[in-house]
Amino acid sequence: MDGTATDRFDTGRFEDGRARLVSLAYRMLGSVADAEDAVQDAYLRWQAADRRRIEVPEAWLTKVLTNLCIDRLRSARARRERSVGAWLPEPVLDGDPVLGPADTFEQRESVSLAVLTLMERLSPVQRAVYLLHVTFSYGHAEIAGILGISESASQQHLHRARRRVTATRHRGGEVDRAAALRIAEEFFTAAASGRTERLVELLTDDATAISDGAGLTGTMLQYDTPQRIAAIARAGFAASPTKRRFAGGIPAVHSAHVNGGPAILFVVGGKVFGAVTFDLAGGRIALVRGIADPARLGRLNEAWRRYEPGPPVLASW
Repeated sequence: MDGTATDRFDTGRFEDGRARLVSLAYRMLGSVADAEDAVQDAYLRWQAADRRRIEVPEAWLTKVLTNLCIDRLRSARARRERSVGAWLPEPVLDGDPVLGPADTFEQRESVSLAVLTLMERLSPVQRAVYLLHVTFSYGHAEIAGILGISESASQQHLHRARRRVTATRHRGGEVDRAAALRIAEEFFTAAASGRTERLVELLTDDATAISDGAGLTGTMLQYDTPQRIAAIARAGFAASPTKRRFAGGIPAVHSAHVNGGPAILFVVGGKVFGAVTFDLAGGRIALVRGIADPARLGRLNEAWRRYEPGPPVLASW
């Protein structure tokens, strides 16, 4: 092949693996936009490399991308943004290829909003080892080569990361998807109708809630105790002319699965302007997340345009 044909062939090989790379980067970084930027940086490295010397492109690209993600997580900007409590993972609608492999419980769990948030408590290397092993089935010898560490160090990092994830899992585990969605819908209808007692019944005794304040605040808004969360939910889910003006119309309210968990979505003119996600434990709600910052809803909106939702929970909110 001439040089142009070789470039086209090599670009095709990269594109064939792009979805897997974006999925890995999203799990590492918790943001689709950041993941796509990291993958583009990996592509530039691929283009600049002497590709004739690359025996296994998939392994080479995984190594480059993983280390690019680690560098991003260690950067001063990332530490600043994530240390002030102004960070939540970007929600992704189920079925989006960015979520990647979902054959096992651990693979599905690794992309849940709970685990993506938990990753912030791990070192960048710990999260890389955990994701490479659990989600993408790399052995410790391969991981050691990717990260430039020993096999025993890889095993230790995996043990520590798994211990943290398992401690979180003890509260919940995998739940029935249909039942989880019904609980989310009931929470919304109870809040919209002002049924405080039912809201409290749906929450665990140690439930918490967090909101990004639609991107208008510098930090997350956090609430605890079922009574306080119920009061915030009643106020937040009560329709009003002010909220409709902010939304740009009269929203329809849909339930959907986001990152494998139940969610309530507020949609106007085919655009999601707000998402509320739920983590469940023992059939009740342990954590509520309110996400309305447009910067966090880009990928969800992109997927929603191709999504065929069922009947809304409420046609006009």
